Amino acid sequence: MRNKKWLRLLAYVTGSVNQELLLQNEYLVAENRILRAKLPSRLRLSDPERATLAEIGKRVGRKALREVACVAKPDTILAWYRRLIAKKFDDSKYRQYPGRPKVQPEVEALVVRMARENSGWGYDRIVGALANLGHRLSDQTVGNILRRHGIAPAPKRSQTTSWKDFIAAHLNVLAGADFFTVEVLSWRGLVTYYVLFFIHLESRRVSVAGITRHPDQEWMEQIARSAIQETWGYLHPCRYVLHDRDTKFCASFRSVLAAGGVRAIPLPARSPNLNAFAERWVRSAKQECLSRLILFGERPLSRALAEFSAHYHGERNHQGKGNKLLFPEAGDEPKLRRRTVECRHRLGGLLKYYRRAA
Repeated sequence: MRNKKWLRLLAYVTGSVNQELLLQNEYLVAENRILRAKLPSRLRLSDPERATLAEIGKRVGRKALREVACVAKPDTILAWYRRLIAKKFDDSKYRQYPGRPKVQPEVEALVVRMARENSGWGYDRIVGALANLGHRLSDQTVGNILRRHGIAPAPKRSQTTSWKDFIAAHLNVLAGADFFTVEVLSWRGLVTYYVLFFIHLESRRVSVAGITRHPDQEWMEQIARSAIQETWGYLHPCRYVLHDRDTKFCASFRSVLAAGGVRAIPLPARSPNLNAFAERWVRSAKQECLSRLILFGERPLSRALAEFSAHYHGERNHQGKGNKLLFPEAGDEPKLRRRTVECRHRLGGLLKYYRRAA
């Protein structure tokens, strides 16, 4: 008697659960149809999404899929399942597909760099330069890389030289000249001294040409004669000197330079960026040295400039030159780390330089 009661109760619960599941399925089918009507006519599914629908659709069966499937037809879903099963046995995961291997990112960056730095290099020239470095590429691969980066072939690229590239190609024959003033204490109070210097734009070598209180015409002519000496002149490797429109750069100064094969080029008015290397050296000299000293007379000023020039050339790293020393001394190459570090200083510790002990 008791067993019959349990059987009736179990049948009632099972029927209520089945009825609830049927209602849920009916609701989901109706909801899917409404959502499907709002979506585009064709949905693009990813491979993981197709695999999920295929696995569930196989268990549901073709007959039930006809009533609930909205994304694709039952035959399509079952075809996805057959392909899914076939992939487990065809070793497609380990298959090497035909085609050229991908170019490494560092090699691609090197190709782009060569093309941008050498406007006259064609595909074959770049291929040869890469072969010298141990990279084997074809000219077609080089062409594809340059097209992806929007770089034109060599004939068109060589016809569109930028102003930056033009200046970089002539830095070896360019120099900058400029004046800056320094206030010096004397028995009569503050005295203004004028400092004239030349800077070679490629090497960044700075030469202090002279210090004077009165930069008149005769003094400028003497500076020009000293600058064009064949052996030790400041402008020996240069052909052009850039300077501002200061009246101190008089006509006789320019004519003396022209007699030595150096052409003085005055810059447009109010354009300090056209002589930026010289302006930056003035800032460095004042900010790092002269503005931190109280100078008494011309001799301390000359000594301070000489010490700063030596520090600037051989002991100060330059960000515009790869954060390296311009002219390191012989024997200043990095030594073993176990050596102690010593500090060399100039002007009483105002200018410091660290190196490994000998």
